[in-house]
Amino acid sequence: MASAKEEILDRIRRANVPPAAPTVRGYHVEGPGGVELFAERVADYRAIVHEVADVPAALERLRGKRIVAPQDVPAEWLIDGVTWLHEPLSIEELDQADGVLTGCAVAIADTGTIVLDGGEAQGRRALTLLPDYHLCVVRRDQIAASVPEALRRLEPTRPLTFISGPSATSDIELNRVEGVHGPRTLEVLIV
Repeated sequence: MASAKEEILDRIRRANVPPAAPTVRGYHVEGPGGVELFAERVADYRAIVHEVADVPAALERLRGKRIVAPQDVPAEWLIDGVTWLHEPLSIEELDQADGVLTGCAVAIADTGTIVLDGGEAQGRRALTLLPDYHLCVVRRDQIAASVPEALRRLEPTRPLTFISGPSATSDIELNRVEGVHGPRTLEVLIV
């Protein structure tokens, strides 16, 4: 005897449903975009933004800190004088780190948003939620003008995390509190 769930799923599988007609979207897909707009918009969210030519030189301020770095960050980012923490890390170890250094999958100029998909130089999602400081390296070629353009660059089956500034929330009286659901400080290096 089939369960109700199995019966419903079987009916769905047997249904003769004609294929859906393609949906035509009229989204604004191209815009002025670019590095300047992205830097302005992400700064509007209270992120610290630097345009740099050399990532290792920009990381000098991390000396003496305990920083989490995904296993596959570029080797030149791992400068001397920093205690680099790598997976596997417990929740307690992540929480005690001074910060995390990652790359990103794409950045969106229109919205000032960084998107992580767990890909190269990004690590698992917990790495960017528990430490109080997140330093994200964004290459110029990763900046898309609009959300639709960014979505076309992403693999939709990957776990996507959209970051627009430091973690923030407000209580019923609209008092803003940062760092409740993620890093209190977001710093972005645009290379």
